[in-house]
This record gives sequence, C-alpha cells and structure tokens, in this order.
Amino acid sequence: MSDVQYNLQFDKVCNILQLGEIVGVPEAMSGGLLHRMYFIETTQGKYALKALNPQIMLRPVAMQNFIHSEQIANVAANHIPALPAKKVDGTVMHKIDNQFYLVFDWLYGKSLKSNEINTVHCEKIGAILADLHMTDFSEIGIVDDRTNHVQLIDWNYYVQKGQENNAVWVNLLLEIMDKLYDWNAIANKSAKLLASDTVISHGDLDPKNVMWNQDNLILIDWESAGYINPMQDLTETAVYWSENEMGKIDKQRFLAFITGYKKRYGTLQANWRMVLASGFLGKLGWLEYNLKRSLWIECTNEEEQQMGTAQVTGTINAISRYAEQISKLEEWLNYEQNK
Repeated sequence: MSDVQYNLQFDKVCNILQLGEIVGVPEAMSGGLLHRMYFIETTQGKYALKALNPQIMLRPVAMQNFIHSEQIANVAANHIPALPAKKVDGTVMHKIDNQFYLVFDWLYGKSLKSNEINTVHCEKIGAILADLHMTDFSEIGIVDDRTNHVQLIDWNYYVQKGQENNAVWVNLLLEIMDKLYDWNAIANKSAKLLASDTVISHGDLDPKNVMWNQDNLILIDWESAGYINPMQDLTETAVYWSENEMGKIDKQRFLAFITGYKKRYGTLQANWRMVLASGFLGKLGWLEYNLKRSLWIECTNEEEQQMGTAQVTGTINAISRYAEQISKLEEWLNYEQNK
C-alpha cells in the first residue's frame, strides 16, 4: 500500500470553509474514477465535496491544472450551463491537513445511462459543445503548452511488470501490444498535425459529467478542461454519447450529435481519418494510468488498485472496439461533411 493516503476531515473542512455544521453522516458518492466525492448536508446547505486523489496531487502540474480548469468553468458558466467549484477566501482549492478539496453546491438531478440516451439528448449536447468551442476564454490567459508534447508509452515495460506480478490482464495486453504501438504512433502523428487548430473545451464531456433534471442540464467535473482540436473533441464526445451498453456506436445518436453541433458551429471541414486517429491518445493515456494503478506504481490503496485492474481490461476492450469502428465513423463524417 502507498504511503500517500487520503486524510478526510469533514468537520474541519466545514468549519474552516464556513459551510455550517454537518447534519447526519457524509455519504460517499459512486462513479468517481480518479477522486472521491461525498454528499454533505450542513446547517447552511447541501454540498458535493470532492477529495482530490493525493497521489495525483503529487504531480508537478496538478495544482495549476485544477486552477486553470476552474477558471475555464467559471468563464464557461456565462455562456453554457456549467457548475464551477465554490470560491472561499478567493480560492477554489482548499488544503486542509495535506488533503486537497473542491466544494460544489449540491445539484438535484442524475447523469444518463447509455440506454436512457436518445437523439434529442445527443443533439442538445452537440449544440452546447459548439457554444463552448465558440466561447472566448482570452480573459484568463491560459497558454497552450501541449504543442510539442509527444506521448510515447513503453508497453513492453508494463507487460514485464504485469508478468512479475501475475496480473490478470497480462495475456490481454500481450495480445494487442503490437497494435498499441501502432495506434500510439498514428495518434502522435495526427495530434501534431492537429495541434495548430485548438479551442478550449471541457475535455471529458461524457454522459457521467452531465447532470439532468428533466430537460434541464448542467456540465460538471471540469478537471480535464483545456486546449484541444475542436474536431477531435467533437468526434470523441459524439462517440461517448452514441455508444450503447455493448460499446457499439449507434448511428442515429452519433449523427444527431453532429447535427446539433453543425447547427451552431456551421460547416465542418476536416481530415476525419486523421481526427479519428488522434482519438486514440486519450484512451491510451487512460490505459497507462490504470496499468500504473493496477501495479501499485501510482496508487493510494487496495480499492484503487482493484479499480485500476478492472479499468485495464475494460479499456483494452474499448480501444479495440474503437479501432474496429473508425472506418465506419469516417464514412458517416465524410457523408455529413459533403451533404
């Protein structure tokens, strides 16, 4: 087990941040894959408290990334339905006994499961994504420092470590290792070519990060916000919203998302094969992170290690499915572009 552990002090947090006295017992909320979320009711209101993963906060860029992402959420909230973290004493990041927290006002609503999403939802989110892409974020002065970033992952290293630890996913990783190197290479090449055209966006606008209360919605969890190529963001997000429970992409939902985006953004022009190839990067990065968690390289406790192990298998299967569907997606996108 890692020496870096969560240190949760709910009463102290509420006292220092003047949120009121806790009523009842804080409730852990399910669904978080990186951090821990809790529902807290106090004498002053109801809040969602995000306890940030202490292992992630050791990264040199983590603090600045969170500050930037909340600046983005605050500007975005003037143009689209978005939920930034609460500011207390001029800051959204709160460090109490070496544990970092973000605090949010409690939202009434739910995120949609795959089988609950229809074409109306997809078109609506597509339109909101276009509005976000057209938002002017220049006032916060965030510099795009990703231009020269190349993500080269040593997959063989993780196979060897997995074999040493008798990891359950070793054979699965070994089977597709050559493909992982190929996907990594084409994704890096595509990302370099797309890097000159960027917008600031949410960065992880999948269904779990949109809360719905009947027809009203709000975008939550902005920690991945930053620069991205708009067409890469469009295709990745459209895939999120159009996958069924088996991971297959529903054509009607996918095209509804693209239609919603086009109605706001206007004509789309892109080399879709290149755009779709760049979509491997985020998936490969997520796979590597979970390999690290599964192997105790970057992990806080046994629960997180088990989550990492489960995510490795699920992510390998998801990447393989994505690779199989790229040609079909390219065909749909070219049709939409040319009609």
